[in-house]
Amino acid sequence: MNTAMSHYDAMIEDFRAAGADLVNVAYPFEGCAVVRMSDPSRLNALSGPLTVRLRDELERLVGNPAVRTIVLTGAGGAFSAGGDLRLMRDTAWPLLDSNDGATALWRWIRTQFGGIVRLIAQSDKPFIAAVDGAAAGVGLSFALACDLVLVSSRARLVPAFGRIGLVPEVGMSWLVTRRLGHARAFELFVSGEPLGGDDAVRLGLANAVHAPEALEEAAFAWVRKIAALPEHVVRMMKPLLRGSADMAWPHAILAEEFAEPNCFTTRAHREVVSAMLEKNRL
Repeated sequence: MNTAMSHYDAMIEDFRAAGADLVNVAYPFEGCAVVRMSDPSRLNALSGPLTVRLRDELERLVGNPAVRTIVLTGAGGAFSAGGDLRLMRDTAWPLLDSNDGATALWRWIRTQFGGIVRLIAQSDKPFIAAVDGAAAGVGLSFALACDLVLVSSRARLVPAFGRIGLVPEVGMSWLVTRRLGHARAFELFVSGEPLGGDDAVRLGLANAVHAPEALEEAAFAWVRKIAALPEHVVRMMKPLLRGSADMAWPHAILAEEFAEPNCFTTRAHREVVSAMLEKNRL
């Protein structure tokens, strides 16, 4: 293993050891995990330790069969202020100056920031973002990657990449352009102006806005709705819907035609249909 790679791996281990208290996981009821970024004095900025810890926890929960739905949120009245400026100065710039140049930074962005977004988007488990206060930069990318985005009335969605000389990253350009179209997405990123909760819902970047004190209970209401469905329905539906967004119609209907017969074979389907038939005396 070369020196640059050894340095990178050592850096990740240092971050992992330092991040033990920066991400908290709670299990408010069966099947639900709440993952809370917890560095409130810094608005849960994505420092190296917080980012590595967040990725580790999400990977563990995605692999835990007892967890059906994951709620992602932040502590102290903020979701996440995005990439930590000190991380850019103290970690990103030195990585660029290493023997591996930009490829060392590529590794961080792909396996850590990008790794978190992939866990959210590519897992079959539903993710719900509960966004209170600031969600900026990469933190906003994490929120928008979730399957449901709930915001509080004091939420501020900040697409601030351009102001610090960067472009949208970790899937943000894909997510926003598909929701808003090119012109609206271009406007959003060029202006860099924060969006309030009501505006986020109006534009289609969020599902609903709630009072700050009601935000988590609103997320839990969705968790319960998901739990009321047969587990295979949600696990099959999430990748089907995400994939269909980029399929031509013939390919999307073909995917549905292959998925549906599998549902007919489940006990859950037969029990529910039989109960409905019995109730209506059919």
